[in-house]
Amino acid sequence: MAQENAQLQTTSREPEGSRAARRLRREGRVPGVLYGGSGEAIGFHADARELRVALAASSAVIEVSVDGGRATPAVLKEAQRHPVRGEVTHIDLMRVRLDEEIHAVVPIELLNAEQAAGAKLGGILEQITREVNVEALPTAIPESITYDVAELEIGQTVLLEAVAAPAGVKILDDVHDTVVALMSAPRLQATVEEEIESETEVVGEEEPAAEDAAAEE
Repeated sequence: MAQENAQLQTTSREPEGSRAARRLRREGRVPGVLYGGSGEAIGFHADARELRVALAASSAVIEVSVDGGRATPAVLKEAQRHPVRGEVTHIDLMRVRLDEEIHAVVPIELLNAEQAAGAKLGGILEQITREVNVEALPTAIPESITYDVAELEIGQTVLLEAVAAPAGVKILDDVHDTVVALMSAPRLQATVEEEIESETEVVGEEEPAAEDAAAEE
């Protein structure tokens, strides 16, 4: 189950365009929008550090207060990030009711990947599905859903039906056909090296031939 909800104090703002948004970011603020539910959409800006703390919290629900008003439970819908630095540049939050189930996207985390039985024999663990769609109460949405691959052998595949969701969380994706991970056979490094050497020899043989032809001319 989720922990205590994160808190976020924000200040309302009017839509003033990209120039105003850039000014806010220079001041250490992040612009955003709070919408959904029975209320109107509200533009806001929040302290960048406080926002990072709120997003890093284990709870999916953020209690958002605008201009010191009553806190409203909300969940993250979208966070735009800087392409290089990775910091949040804009955020969309959606109001929710704590007694109504919502849909959310939750990451799948593989445990004991390096200690997996197949990995010890040189196998390569490939995670095919990294996120899963779930339905749950806002307070029950987990930070991630885990699966232990310690016993995964070379050639074995993990389907979504083998991944157990926490109590109160329903997985919406096709559990029977969705591949989460597989343990591939080790790639033969010697074969790769032989191919490289063969290509190098071919190139090396062509160069003298070209030089001889030029000399004859």
